[in-house]
Amino acid sequence: MLHELRIQSLALIDTLHLDFSARDAGLIVLTGETGAGKSIILQAVNLLTGGRGSSTWVRSDSEQAAIEAVFTMDATNSTLHTLLEEQGLDDTASSGQCIFRRILYKDGRSRLFINDQAVTAKLAAELSTHLVNIASQHDQQQLLNARSHLDFLDSYGELWNMRQHVADQYQQWRQAANALQELRQREADKEQQHDFLRFQLEEIGKIKPQTGEDEALIRERDQLKASVALVHNVGAAARQLSEAQDNLTEAKKSLEQAAALDAALLPLAERTASAGFELEDISDLAARYLADLPTDTSRLELIAGRLADLKLLQRKYGPTLAEVLAFAEKAAQELADLESMEEQIQCQEKETAALLQVLEQSAGRLSRARSEAARKMVAQMESELASLSFTQAKFVVSLQGSREDHRVRASGWDEVEFLFSANPGEPPKALSRIASGGELSRLLLAMKCLLARRDQVDTVIFDEVDAGIGGQAAEAVAGKISELAGHHQVICITHLPQIAARADLHFKVEKQVAQGRTSTEISLLDEEQRLAELARMLDGEQASAQTHAYVRELVARKLRSVP
Repeated sequence: MLHELRIQSLALIDTLHLDFSARDAGLIVLTGETGAGKSIILQAVNLLTGGRGSSTWVRSDSEQAAIEAVFTMDATNSTLHTLLEEQGLDDTASSGQCIFRRILYKDGRSRLFINDQAVTAKLAAELSTHLVNIASQHDQQQLLNARSHLDFLDSYGELWNMRQHVADQYQQWRQAANALQELRQREADKEQQHDFLRFQLEEIGKIKPQTGEDEALIRERDQLKASVALVHNVGAAARQLSEAQDNLTEAKKSLEQAAALDAALLPLAERTASAGFELEDISDLAARYLADLPTDTSRLELIAGRLADLKLLQRKYGPTLAEVLAFAEKAAQELADLESMEEQIQCQEKETAALLQVLEQSAGRLSRARSEAARKMVAQMESELASLSFTQAKFVVSLQGSREDHRVRASGWDEVEFLFSANPGEPPKALSRIASGGELSRLLLAMKCLLARRDQVDTVIFDEVDAGIGGQAAEAVAGKISELAGHHQVICITHLPQIAARADLHFKVEKQVAQGRTSTEISLLDEEQRLAELARMLDGEQASAQTHAYVRELVARKLRSVP
């Protein structure tokens, strides 16, 4: 349940601390003039649950806005505890609390924290669904949209796990079907692809390139062009090295004889000997270079032709010969795949058909579960609606499959639409065609009451879902919200005194102007203040004695209804 809510520098709110800990369950109402700032409080909760933030929400004299909510968690809500543990956010689990905090910055940045650890808006939204349920006029629009009705039914029937299982199988089948379509397309283009690949392989195979061959040919070409100069220069160097070697041999002998007379010359003699070996090695290398040096200039034309062939392959298939050879290997594999295309298609057809069969079986089980959930939902909705002054209303869950055209979807076979008739003798029709604002408010309230009993959410927030309701219907709505508050924490933003009169905690929201600044203030009303606020809601600031008497009667009804 929502234990505390703190808001700082958000829109018209300077500093606000709401403490709801006085009761574990019950009805908490927020009332006030239109424009007083009640919606800001709801927006604060939306921001904590991952709603989109905006820098315009930061109070003009502040650099950031901060919202924090402390929820107490039901120990039996295993799903929530498991999620927190999986995300490493269960630091406060032992205390039974979960703390959401959000900071909006003036520059448009925003940060979300759960139990003092930064989280994504998506994760905050997922976790918050296990803590708080918000029913607003936006939900009324969802109720008008038939596409949302399947979600309502699956939530009521607790079928989301089955639906996700179907969605996973649908994705597997869809991937297999796409692969099959691609194979069939390739089969249609097979002959053209086959001929083209074979031409490419024959072209590469005719030239037979080798990795690094072009570099070796360029080096040989350059040597041939300079062969005359190379022979002259390297030959001269070889002769000079031979002469130097003879001289170094004589010098070595002389130093060895001298070292026999003076041992201090022995290192010099050894170095001379070593230099002789090095000189001999250089001379041998020069001789081998001359022996291997290409001098047949008639090869220049052959080299030029070979390089032209290799360059053609490089332009077509890769900037290097290694890439040309890799292309040839890949093309050979593709050619082999094309030649086994028929076998591949048969295998893919079998796999796709098997996946579709599994998907259809799961979708069938989901459809049967939905049919049973729809049957129960109709009975319970009509019971709920009867308690909301729809004594002879008809509520229908139209469940239609799409098996006839074989259009199984990620959500299964079914298309769902809620139909409604408020008057005897009138056939049920689509909500968008017949439901008035007041009727829609009561339908949404009935739906939320059903879902609240199904899920493990302790806190339900109603944002002016009483719009368009008055008279006997208002009394019925007030009774239904009060009934829900018997086992949930219900926070209700309302303009109906019939609802406000049943509150266990009553907060008043109003604007204050101080030092030229407007701010939204909220205060917990005592008994006398409550009576005065209820009278204002009924008859304005100049409420009559009769109005005050009626207010006392409203409060007395609430007391009489308490068992």
